[in-house]
Amino acid sequence: MKAQELREKTPDQLREELVKLKKEAFNLRFQQATGALENTARMRQVRRDTARVLTVLNEKAAQAAE
Repeated sequence: MKAQELREKTPDQLREELVKLKKEAFNLRFQQATGALENTARMRQVRRDTARVLTVLNEKAAQAAE
């Protein structure tokens, strides 16, 4: 997921995306704990996507505050 794609979304869409990513991160952690996780790189990707979404949300909030 690219930051430019995220900037085109509305804040509500970004919040939905954030919820989806957090659920996926939880499921990945659970799979890792049980030894069922096959693609360990996905955890890193989800963490970074979450950070991107939060960054874009903060940028939009800063723009709205101006």
